[in-house]
Amino acid sequence: MLNRASRIRHSLIIAWSVAVVIFLYIPTVCIVLASLTASRYFQFPISKWGLDWWHKTLTSIEVRQLLSTSISIALLVTVVAVFLAFFGALAFARYDWKGRSIYQKIILLPIFFPQSVLGLALLLWFNTLGLPLSWKTAIFAHLVWIVPVVTLVISIQVYSFDPALEEAAYDLGASRWQVLKEVTLPVLFPGLFSGSLFAFLLSWGNFPLSLYTTGADTTVPEYLYAKMVAGYTPGVPVLGTISTVGAVVLLIGGYALITLLRRSRGSEQGGQDA
Repeated sequence: MLNRASRIRHSLIIAWSVAVVIFLYIPTVCIVLASLTASRYFQFPISKWGLDWWHKTLTSIEVRQLLSTSISIALLVTVVAVFLAFFGALAFARYDWKGRSIYQKIILLPIFFPQSVLGLALLLWFNTLGLPLSWKTAIFAHLVWIVPVVTLVISIQVYSFDPALEEAAYDLGASRWQVLKEVTLPVLFPGLFSGSLFAFLLSWGNFPLSLYTTGADTTVPEYLYAKMVAGYTPGVPVLGTISTVGAVVLLIGGYALITLLRRSRGSEQGGQDA
């Protein structure tokens, strides 16, 4: 009876998991299918398949400019966010200092703001300062919301970091720079890498903050929204597919890289112990 009940419970868990995955990814599958149809609007079953819209979209100068703007913003946001979040995470999770608890609350506060409200506040602030809106102001706006997220991600890795490793390096005569380069950064690399992935993907797909702060420049999410509201073209599902597939490749590739690094590090430690 116990074995039968266990098998039933296991089957129900699998069925529920499959149902949740299907529910989450059916819209994505529809986007991919819509990008592969030769007709202007998506109809199912698809009467005629084709890659014409892929060719038109990828050869469009406007789309290339959109991709260039979005990639530039996401890359710069990633670099600056990881740099700021690295030191912010050390102050957040590593060192005990007066005002730390208040800092921990304040640094995470922007995460809980509605992005539309945060974007409006930044827009008013930029106008007050007399700054012209462009992709550069969008970078600052993204950082306000993304740096706390990346700080939290890296802090998770910092909490598991043993300070005795750095103390041992100091005892062996290592300088601060050597400890940072040879001990701290390698140990925290999984958190830094995960934070960089979060920063890039959150910046790439951010719509509310970009809408308020890019000015005349346009990102991919803004373009998709504008085309869905008026002037729909089959380039919309093409760009949606590119964004989705790119995010999946980044996440799977990043996870594979972290796994390989952990295995190589484990094999090196095993060889040294032997």
